[in-house]
Amino acid sequence: MLGYLIRRLTSLVLSLAVASAVIFVVVEVAPGDPASYMLGLNAQPDTVAALRAELGLDVPRLQRYLNWVGGMLTGDFGTSYTYRTPVSQMIADRLWISLPLALYALTLSTLIAFPAGILAAARRGRPADMGVMAATQLGVAVPNFWFAMLLVLLFAIRLGWFPSGGFPGWDEPLDAMVSLTLPAVALALPQAAILARVMRSSLIDILGEDFIRTARAKGLTRGQALWRHGLRNALIPVLTIIGLQFSFLIAGAIIIEQIFFLPGLGRLIFQSISQRDLIVVESVVMLLVFAVIMVNFLTDLAYAIVDPRLRRRA
Repeated sequence: MLGYLIRRLTSLVLSLAVASAVIFVVVEVAPGDPASYMLGLNAQPDTVAALRAELGLDVPRLQRYLNWVGGMLTGDFGTSYTYRTPVSQMIADRLWISLPLALYALTLSTLIAFPAGILAAARRGRPADMGVMAATQLGVAVPNFWFAMLLVLLFAIRLGWFPSGGFPGWDEPLDAMVSLTLPAVALALPQAAILARVMRSSLIDILGEDFIRTARAKGLTRGQALWRHGLRNALIPVLTIIGLQFSFLIAGAIIIEQIFFLPGLGRLIFQSISQRDLIVVESVVMLLVFAVIMVNFLTDLAYAIVDPRLRRRA
């Protein structure tokens, strides 16, 4: 198990190193100069040069990359070009919106997908199975921003049960959770459809294995064999999807945060790109990449816990 952990940690560090280089290069080659953007079209060249020196844009790119990476290792993400505030503070303020939203959506997705997938696998070929598969097909086909607009029209505008946008802050936790409910549902429904289909397929494969037939031969019913032996073994591919979904829910909620006017990380990236605030874009994207890689790392560890074969192999 220790060797397996060391290998996964080495892979994590290498992935982060490669990701940081790719992010820096991609952002830096994008057209447009932050200093020229901030000063406008009529700015004098010497004024632009002075601002570039103030922002640290006049040093070689390799030195800027090393300064950026070294700062992140010490918790210093730099200073925003536009707002002149520490990027770490901007990220911290918005992380307390994006992270609870992702956890809320993942919880809803799991609560919907697990019963649906188990029901479909247990009733394979029956009306319940066909109904679940039809619903999941619809969930996969329809984009989450369309779900979001429908939810706003029905529950915010027509029924008035939830706010249509904005975030009141965590001073009133109940109001904050209510404001995150519609965005979380819009994010969760497509992910629940994917997860339910994976759960169904995994369980169907497991129910055809020899050890399930042996359990049935010893007197267990189909349902008992599914719950006692099938579900645990079917969790390995499901854990993969859950890990990927959590990463997506953190990093991929830009459109949803725009629709509901949530001041989260996705909205921060969108605003920073439009303002050519490169240091914010690089730092936030790197943080999201770190979250994705870390979630995958934890998922691999969960594999070793769920599947004893991985522990023995390690």
